Amino acid sequence: MTDYNSRGVVADAATGRASSAVSWGAILGGAVVSAAVSLMLLTAGAGLGFTSVSPWSNAGVTATTFGIAALAWLAIVHLIAAGAGGYLAGRLRTKRVGLHTDEVAFRDTAHGFMTWAVSAIVSVMLIASATSAIVGGTARLGASAASGLGSAVSGAASQAAGRVDVSNLDPSAYVTDTLFRTDKPAPSPTDPAPARAEVGRIVAMSIRNGEIAPADKTYVASVIAAQTGISQADAEKRIDDGIAKTKETAAKAEQTAREAADTARKAAASFALASFIAMLIGALASSYGATLGGRARDKFDT
Repeated sequence: MTDYNSRGVVADAATGRASSAVSWGAILGGAVVSAAVSLMLLTAGAGLGFTSVSPWSNAGVTATTFGIAALAWLAIVHLIAAGAGGYLAGRLRTKRVGLHTDEVAFRDTAHGFMTWAVSAIVSVMLIASATSAIVGGTARLGASAASGLGSAVSGAASQAAGRVDVSNLDPSAYVTDTLFRTDKPAPSPTDPAPARAEVGRIVAMSIRNGEIAPADKTYVASVIAAQTGISQADAEKRIDDGIAKTKETAAKAEQTAREAADTARKAAASFALASFIAMLIGALASSYGATLGGRARDKFDT
């Protein structure tokens, strides 16, 4: 048997001990309802989002519009789900007799806030895998950007170096080529592949080192002149133009990779800020909903 003292604290008549004013049953019930409603609304929002996105060009909403709508829907989900859970917790909370009106309002609000907190923990546990996938996707995006930069640089260098893979270039092959160089390379019109491969390795090594050595430049120019019949000066100009073009391509690839990484960073920051605002809205909605639920409880619980 229980009774209430002058401050409204529930006390057991047999032991005289004061019991807790927290109604965990109401809190857990409201939290479960809040999590379920949140899941339902998020599913509905995902369905609406997929219908608004079209694979066809000039169809569907833009990426910016879709992002803004998704963030707005996230705030609405928190507002409705947390409000419903808080109202249920306030309505089902054990009524205290003899408490001051302000104390009743405080306890109802506290129950609503605790309902939101428990619901948030439950929701995090339920969507842990999804969050892990998002974080993993962001990390893969950054890695892809870095990989794209390396691939673009390697591809550009390989193109200028006769399709030699710069990333897997064997320095010993370059050293071996230097051992067999001649002052006056002879043309090989029947099979220019060996000469092209040698020049490709030299150019690839030069690009990896950041510049071409004067001796390498002179030798490559002499090979090009022997194979094509142009002058030594024109061959050296071709080398300078080719290396400059390769550096320009690499610079553009690096800029593209940096822009992609910066876009991913801004998107992650915007999502984190929007999630914070949505959670804050949910906390306020749950607390106020519990207050409304408590008023309805006191009105009809006579």
